[in-house]
Amino acid sequence: MLGISLRRPKIIAATLAAATLFTVLGSATPHVFADGGPQPTPNEEHDTRPTIVLVHGAWADGSSWSQEVRNLQARGFEVQVAPQPNRGPTIDSGYLEDFLSTIEGPVVLAAHSYGGFVASDAATGNSNVKALVFVDAFAPDEGETVEELTAGSGSVLEPALTDPTSVFKLVPFPGAPEGAVDSYVLPKVFINGFANDLPRRQAEVLAVSQIALATNALAEPATEPAWKTIPSWAVIGTEDRVIPPARQEEMMNRAGAKITRIDASHLGLISHPDEVTEVILKAARATA
Repeated sequence: MLGISLRRPKIIAATLAAATLFTVLGSATPHVFADGGPQPTPNEEHDTRPTIVLVHGAWADGSSWSQEVRNLQARGFEVQVAPQPNRGPTIDSGYLEDFLSTIEGPVVLAAHSYGGFVASDAATGNSNVKALVFVDAFAPDEGETVEELTAGSGSVLEPALTDPTSVFKLVPFPGAPEGAVDSYVLPKVFINGFANDLPRRQAEVLAVSQIALATNALAEPATEPAWKTIPSWAVIGTEDRVIPPARQEEMMNRAGAKITRIDASHLGLISHPDEVTEVILKAARATA
């Protein structure tokens, strides 16, 4: 990152995307993408479009958003997938805040799961962030923690509040805060609790491809949330067993979010990427 913005002008990005699609699709109908979505017309003002920044959740990486990235790029949007250290809200939000500071112009910030906690903290006070999109995500109020928002929800993570080893494989890491270790969701919990609408083989691969989350992340409190001042949208998976729908409804109603419900697990961004993309596009259109 080095404090340097590598962001290209949006008009160039949009032109390149359109040129690539023309090459790939050949004789496709003008102004229509292969997936049926509307292609920007030649006189559209691409430089007014927001940059779409996607934030992944815990025990995951940016590849979670792969199909959404393809969908949004095909529509001429500049997309950036923000990596995060998974070291806890203090570090992760600070990292994302710095990442966002390198982006000029309007931003739509979409986040999954624990990424919603991080994004809501990081976007506070950033006038460029025009919309938040929570995808099966936490949207904490100031002072709340992941542990508090999980307790009493029926989440597959809830047993970890009394016995962490019932849910996680725990691994020490160098320089850890006192009492903190890295956590990996046990494969049986991941397959049945996180990826319950994905093909078994795909779920098994994801279960052993996790990025660790430091356990201190579960107990660190949120700061002043961005959803109090930034318009919000939400995608809620009705089969989510990690952040059960009822708990998501509470958080998203409190945030005043425009809610879309889909028949999906906690990993709806992987199993239903087109529906998630459409919600992100609604938020992007609202910034115009």
